[in-house]
Amino acid sequence: MNRSLLFDSPFLLGFEQTRGLIERAARAAAESYPPYNVEDTGENGLRISLAVAGFSPADLSVTVEDNQLVISGRREDLSSEPAGGEKAYLHRGIAARAFLRTFVLADGMEVTQAALEHGLLHVDLMRKEPAKLVKHIPIKPVV
Repeated sequence: MNRSLLFDSPFLLGFEQTRGLIERAARAAAESYPPYNVEDTGENGLRISLAVAGFSPADLSVTVEDNQLVISGRREDLSSEPAGGEKAYLHRGIAARAFLRTFVLADGMEVTQAALEHGLLHVDLMRKEPAKLVKHIPIKPVV
């Protein structure tokens, strides 16, 4: 990925982590499966809903690591197939392939719950109000 000229300014020091977050977000935006919605639920809350028809809770994983929400799905065994081989589909429009969908989270965003309902995986997030921190710096006289 091309480096952003914005972060190459000598006046922006120590923003390497921000550049990395933007690059991760750009890679995540290029993913297209599974489709998803992001909903504002009010009171500093968000809900991400992914269309995961055919996946069970055991097939899905939701983790957070380094401010990155990772949602993955893998169907291990399609044991409903006949013993002699594969099913004969006339049309197969419901995807059952494995996926990995990532979202970069701002500081303070926490996953409060994940639930599977009618083929949709809902992941609820909440941003806690940060405590106002005022630090008094003493001024020493120079002798």
